[in-house]
Amino acid sequence: MKTELLAPAGDLEKLKIALLYGADAVFLGGKAFSLRARASNFTLNDIEEAVQFAHKLDKKIYVTTNIFPHPEDLEGLIPYLKKLETIGVDAIICASSAIIDAALNHTDLEVHVSTQQSITNSKAIEFWAKKGIKRIVLAREVSLDELKTIQSHSTIDTEVFIHGGMCVSYSGKCTLSNTMTDRDANRGGCAHSCRWNYDLFDAQKKVSDDTPFSMGSKDLQAVRYISQLLDLNVASLKIEGRMKSIHYIATVVKTYRKLIDELTKEIDVDIPRYLLEIKKAENRLSSKGFMEGLTTLEEQLYNLRSEQPTQEFIGIVQSYDPKTQQVLVEQRNHFKVGELIEVLSPNFEPVSFVVEKMQTIDGEKRDVARHPKEQLYIPIPMPLSPYDMLRKARKN
Repeated sequence: MKTELLAPAGDLEKLKIALLYGADAVFLGGKAFSLRARASNFTLNDIEEAVQFAHKLDKKIYVTTNIFPHPEDLEGLIPYLKKLETIGVDAIICASSAIIDAALNHTDLEVHVSTQQSITNSKAIEFWAKKGIKRIVLAREVSLDELKTIQSHSTIDTEVFIHGGMCVSYSGKCTLSNTMTDRDANRGGCAHSCRWNYDLFDAQKKVSDDTPFSMGSKDLQAVRYISQLLDLNVASLKIEGRMKSIHYIATVVKTYRKLIDELTKEIDVDIPRYLLEIKKAENRLSSKGFMEGLTTLEEQLYNLRSEQPTQEFIGIVQSYDPKTQQVLVEQRNHFKVGELIEVLSPNFEPVSFVVEKMQTIDGEKRDVARHPKEQLYIPIPMPLSPYDMLRKARKN
């Protein structure tokens, strides 16, 4: 069985990046019935375009319908599910039994049960298997040892998270956001209240001193555990992050794609090299999550905020002229003539070059690129393709 690499997409551009850089499938959210409401930028027309793009590449699209609906949230559910079926999505991901039953009773959609169901054992998997479920997205709290037991008794596919945000609450069942901001985390409105800075008191005495208290989790990063997950025949390895940038998506997806391929071919793997590549996309501290069992202080962000957005991603390729050997780049971050730049591409390994000159599409010469979304011509000594990316080369 080939293990699937599943990536997130918050919009059509991110979806195309994920598939081009090596994902076998993408999960996305529509305008309704989906968590991560702020990242759910897909209209039904967008979903149809996504399905057509993916299917041309022989890849798959899964749509999240994973809210926990209140009565008023169920209006229009069955017509929406039927429309997804007509469009040809490959599966939907559900958390609520109300949505699961609606899909199973009124459509032929393949249904995957979301991690929000907190499934941590094979008995629970068999319950859903008897209802006609095709895949279980296991709780993030499942360890590798527990996964071995689960896999030995399960009769349907399982999906495991390997990278991205973790939740301080069990399988995302949190009400901090509801209480503090009136935004329902389980209906798509999480405000990430756990990541805020707090003053901590013992009775009336402030004990957090000058260091604010927070209670978020470090992100999951499972590079060192992919070999074991492949050996256990997990059906799908899932990357989280529908609100992440295209550079994050490209870097993380390509890294895991190459790692999975090398492990599958039994090629000796240089794990430190993969860890270094992943770091080029990270802006938060990461950990092993629950892979080795219950987490410790080392997997948390108590008294620490770690968001440090990198400025390495500087542009995305629009086109390449083989006659002039110039690439048209849409600039995303500051860079200048004389800097060492690295090309990230789904078609070859990263290659570095020095920016010798640049000019606008009107022919105006520039020494510095400082205007996001500006289009610039840059001479590059290699043919590039649309969706290739430029980033500052990191000195190891």
